[in-house]
Amino acid sequence: MKFWVHEYTPFRWSQPVTAFFNLVHVWNQGAAFSFLADAGGWQRFFFLVVALLVSAWLVWVLRKPLRTAEGLGYSLVLGGALGNGLDRAMRGYVVDFLDFYWQDWHWPAFNIADIGIVCGALLLVLSSFKRSGSNAS
Repeated sequence: MKFWVHEYTPFRWSQPVTAFFNLVHVWNQGAAFSFLADAGGWQRFFFLVVALLVSAWLVWVLRKPLRTAEGLGYSLVLGGALGNGLDRAMRGYVVDFLDFYWQDWHWPAFNIADIGIVCGALLLVLSSFKRSGSNAS
């Protein structure tokens, strides 16, 4: 989907899909919520290095035996970091294309890699609560 949006729609394109969702074509040169997007260009390399370091660490963590939820959580974060890192390395920005909104309020546009990072982080948090709860018994 990201490839199609990037290759076949103009920048800043928007197509309503439902009463609360648009497909869009926007670029994020920063991090989450466009943090540091206007920093002058150095952030491209900074966020690329961060993505590579985090990915290397996650690969190292995933080599160890893990509970299923932890392994899935780390894998989702790794996939998201690699997806956004590849975008940043190839294009200098991350292509975002999912735009959810309610009336005039829009959540910042995001992509599937972002969903993987958020879902993976939530799984890791939930897994840590389950693990700490089982240690208390």
